[in-house]
Amino acid sequence: MLLVTVMAFLFNGCSIDDDGANFHFTALEIVEAEVPESFDLNETYKISVDYIKPDSCTYYEGFDVVKDSLTVRSVVAIGTVRTDFDDCTEELIQETASFNFQVIYDKPYTFKFYTGNNSDGEAEYMEIVVPVNKP
Repeated sequence: MLLVTVMAFLFNGCSIDDDGANFHFTALEIVEAEVPESFDLNETYKISVDYIKPDSCTYYEGFDVVKDSLTVRSVVAIGTVRTDFDDCTEELIQETASFNFQVIYDKPYTFKFYTGNNSDGEAEYMEIVVPVNKP
């Protein structure tokens, strides 16, 4: 019985002619971010972000929040683009998603939200500084 099971897996494996992935990741442009006017130390806050999907073949996956320094965070909305669809409608679709952020330092936080690339291909950001209230 074990031999039959092993043989079944061997003969039904993945094709070596597979073209590869049918998607790739992309950064989505952020158009608006809703953050509190101030933070309290050791509290958690919901941060809402409006982003743009460029077409119907792009799907939201989540956020990449990178700690650039002690209280500076770069935020990028991540999407996947399906490459195996031929009938994508090219229309800008604005959606909203959120993430939770925990305040662990008593210094002001700077959020850098990715808004796209400029004409030179360099990333541009919308910066929002949120002070932390003194206890």
